[in-house]
Amino acid sequence: METISDTGRPPAIEIRNLTRRYGGRAVVNDVSFSVVPGKVTGFLGPNGAGKSTTMRLLLGLERPDLGTALINGRPYADLERPMFEVGAMLEAKSFHKGRSARNHLRALAQSHDLPDERVDEVIATVGLGSAAGRRAGGFSLGMAQRLGIAVALLGDPDILVLDEPVNGLDPEGILWIRNLMKSLAAEGRTVLVSSHLMNEMAVTAEHLLVIGKGRLLADCSTLEFIESHTDPEVYAATPAVARPGMLEEAFMRLTSSSAEYTAT
Repeated sequence: METISDTGRPPAIEIRNLTRRYGGRAVVNDVSFSVVPGKVTGFLGPNGAGKSTTMRLLLGLERPDLGTALINGRPYADLERPMFEVGAMLEAKSFHKGRSARNHLRALAQSHDLPDERVDEVIATVGLGSAAGRRAGGFSLGMAQRLGIAVALLGDPDILVLDEPVNGLDPEGILWIRNLMKSLAAEGRTVLVSSHLMNEMAVTAEHLLVIGKGRLLADCSTLEFIESHTDPEVYAATPAVARPGMLEEAFMRLTSSSAEYTAT
């Protein structure tokens, strides 16, 4: 069923009955959901739940056995200018290790007829100005994350898909990516982000999608999720300002039987 965002716009991302099997095992099993503009949507699940596979299916990196994954109503492969519609970061260090950060971005920009000025803009946005001339292969994980986010932002897309973007970031970096995602959503963009950091999702994501053993377990607002999966008496007695801290308890209650250490 189609969900309309608070701005009245239709979903930017639609997953319909999506299924992907490996060796007869359904890693993503008949999953359906939509992601609307104007808010940060958190995509949560234990290791092996199927989060990364779902994102790869959405971005055309794998083919589903059944179902569809649509961006603005079309499969990724059918987008005429994909970088301008959706920006993604799935692997922090998916770049040429011998190139500088600036040259890596320039190569991508030239392939999409983007000017060097746009490269300078995203370098400034992600805070890599002083390191832009260094070989990316020598970057720490946190710096590689910033470069990956710069790539995602390069085409100034309305849709962002980020897999574990805060991995390797220090507290200042975590605050930075949190504010960046919130500001992009406030501009009316669509932000889908996966993370294992419950405390961070509690203060960043307005809506949650929770997956376990390849099946969708929850699709609701963050506050509704916390209220539904914590002790009612404890929830009622907890001051509203502290309730986001209960997300980890709610998540563990729902997914405790869904943790598997297999392919994601």
